[in-house]
Amino acid sequence: MDRIDLSDTMSFSRIVYGMWRLAEDSDTSPAHVRAKIDACLAQGITTMDQADIYGGYVAEELLGAALKQSPGLRDELEIVTKCDIVAPIGKYAKARVKHYDTSAAHIEASVEASLSYMGIEQIDLLLIHRPDPLMNAAETGAALDGLIDSGKIRAAGVSNFRPWDWDLLQSAMRHRLVTNQIELSLAARDSFTNGDLAHLQQHGVRPMAWSPLGGGSLMTEDSALGRQIAAIATAQGVDPAAVAVAWLLAHPVGILPVMGTNTLSRIAKFSDALSVEMDRQTWFELFEAANGQEVP
Repeated sequence: MDRIDLSDTMSFSRIVYGMWRLAEDSDTSPAHVRAKIDACLAQGITTMDQADIYGGYVAEELLGAALKQSPGLRDELEIVTKCDIVAPIGKYAKARVKHYDTSAAHIEASVEASLSYMGIEQIDLLLIHRPDPLMNAAETGAALDGLIDSGKIRAAGVSNFRPWDWDLLQSAMRHRLVTNQIELSLAARDSFTNGDLAHLQQHGVRPMAWSPLGGGSLMTEDSALGRQIAAIATAQGVDPAAVAVAWLLAHPVGILPVMGTNTLSRIAKFSDALSVEMDRQTWFELFEAANGQEVP
């Protein structure tokens, strides 16, 4: 498995395992969670993506239970988690409205909770989950810098930020933001042309891609795009999912797709995307099929 450097001191596996669906599985036992992690490790996938809100604020605890029963497993992984979404469910059931909170107090409390739930001493990467219209950049930036300085997190980044959101927060920080996790797929193509990826490439930032399969919409053959993906998959002897992910991997910015499923057989095939041949013309064939027209 290829690895991607996010900073001088941190590298992630090129493909990341997204754990947002852990709590949706019929089997949430530590042994079954460990089986999913083992299926990833067998391919060299070492980076696990979490968020405090996943599973109604319980997914981190499910990972923590698996780590507790497997001494030494934590040392084989890079753990990403996120904070700032407050939804009226789980531990925030008394909230009157879903909202974002990037105050220092909330970020610091969220980190302490995540460390406790997962039973770990350090989070490798903390992301601000959503841009907060009420963000005080100086306060948020200082909080993130302080968490890095204290060793509670190794690095900080963001998710779903536009270039101006990124620049504002980065301007208030001493430490460098190392990634922006955004929606990227053949079904979500705006970032390829609206300046999002150009901004990250300009600053040498490797983005993470959530929902790289378009929520499963790319896996059907009832569209020109679906049929094109299926044809390439058949020709190269892989699943259609591998082709859709390979399309992202081909971009020079160095995208890290975040793959999420509870099915062990699908997890075992994540790395097939690395073997797909995706030349420039094939990339544009898929791009045009997705757009429904040729490029200008």
